[in-house]
Amino acid sequence: MKRTTLSFMMAASLLFAGCDKADKDTVQQAQTQPKAGDGGSAHGDFGPPQGEPIHAVLTSPPLVPPATGRTTPARVIVDLTVQEKEMEISEGVSYTFWTFGGTVPGSFIRVRQGDTVEMRLHNMPDSKMPHNIDLHGVTGPGGGAASSFTAPGHTTQFTFKALNAGIYVYHCATAPVGMHIANGMYGLILVEPPEGLPKVDKEYYVMQGDFYTLGKYHDKGHQGFDMEKAIAEQPTYVLFNGREGSMTNDKALKAKVGENVRLYVGNGGPNLVSSFHVIGEIFDKVYPEGARNPNENVQTTLIPAGGASMMDFHVEVPGSYVLVDHSIFRAFNKGALAILKVDGAENKSIYSGKELDEMYVGDKAGSGSMAAVGAAAATAAATGAATREERIAAGKVLFAGTCSTCHQATGEGMPGVFPPLAKSDYIAKNPKVLAEVMLHGKVGPITVNGKSYNSNMPPMNQLTDDEVANIGTYVLNTWGNPGGQITREDAAKARAAKPADASSGH
Repeated sequence: MKRTTLSFMMAASLLFAGCDKADKDTVQQAQTQPKAGDGGSAHGDFGPPQGEPIHAVLTSPPLVPPATGRTTPARVIVDLTVQEKEMEISEGVSYTFWTFGGTVPGSFIRVRQGDTVEMRLHNMPDSKMPHNIDLHGVTGPGGGAASSFTAPGHTTQFTFKALNAGIYVYHCATAPVGMHIANGMYGLILVEPPEGLPKVDKEYYVMQGDFYTLGKYHDKGHQGFDMEKAIAEQPTYVLFNGREGSMTNDKALKAKVGENVRLYVGNGGPNLVSSFHVIGEIFDKVYPEGARNPNENVQTTLIPAGGASMMDFHVEVPGSYVLVDHSIFRAFNKGALAILKVDGAENKSIYSGKELDEMYVGDKAGSGSMAAVGAAAATAAATGAATREERIAAGKVLFAGTCSTCHQATGEGMPGVFPPLAKSDYIAKNPKVLAEVMLHGKVGPITVNGKSYNSNMPPMNQLTDDEVANIGTYVLNTWGNPGGQITREDAAKARAAKPADASSGH
């Protein structure tokens, strides 16, 4: 009897010990299984791809591919083609960009956490340089760069598993790396979390970059890359989506009152940090670097070179909202400016003022086109000088963005503060003075049409000689002024001779 009892107790003890071990194994296994909400690459492997391979939908900026809509990992094939192509960097200014997919930034890639991505990089036969791709969303040495070095006319391929959810920069990492990036070789890849992202009404793709040209800002014609400026970190242009005015006028981003908007904003650099801001909006949520936990109620967010963020906001009132790098000279003097045009019913209880002051957007928010500036530049390049009619048309556009805040769109100025340009006896007496005053400003007393003024006009010496000629010719031939032209030579002569009453700018 005792032996039977002892045998039973030993068996029971072994049974419970086994159960306890099984329970601990089950708990430990559950703790290591990836699930929604887990962060880090250790929780990003959801097993092998399911189903047939999928070809990724790639979009050009500012468009974003649709959500993956999947609940299981897949093998996603990304075909990305490198193109070296000449495009406009500003109106009348061309530049040879190196691109992923033919655009700056490159094509937007969208996958799901846990996907196996088959990256195929194609380098066009007419390329002059080898290129590769370093994706910041890759776990592995070089981010894929060493596996994707691709000579002209060749294709390379490698695979990686997207282990971390977030929004990541990709760029070329072929030496000299800075030059390849500065020529436009960057883009974004979004790795959705397993549960997907919260739905919004509009999604847009915006990427900032700094560009280094041999000529000055707005110097017309083809401009080459300036390595000395790049090393000194002194960009000629700071731009959204690779071109000044890329998202303004008829290309402005669009939304409606009541909609939720999400911006995927990256910074290709190669040098500058972006202080990204939307004038007139507050970001309800900012996912810095694509992090899972957002910051809320953010006015301006820093985006480092080689970094990216997502930001969501709800639009309550209509109008033109200006996207800027709030290192503000970059916005108004180097090109880092875009427009979100919101249509819909006004809500005076939220905002009662006028839509927007011209000083912020100038010619960028309305229906005016910079094409007139480009036409004048093209004729000047071909023949040595634009026609009077071309200068008037170009000058009208430039005046709206440079001069109209103070001098008004009608040229009537502001009583007691800014003298009129319309029917101006001061201009009629010496029409060439327009170039001098634009480039050097003017301080001290002045009498115009019998009325005295004593204000300070700051110099607009950031204008090129052609732009001075365009604006001056427009003023001379508008509002009852005597007509005639300001030439590029007039502007150059005025620039070289600083008058005694020149303004220091304040």
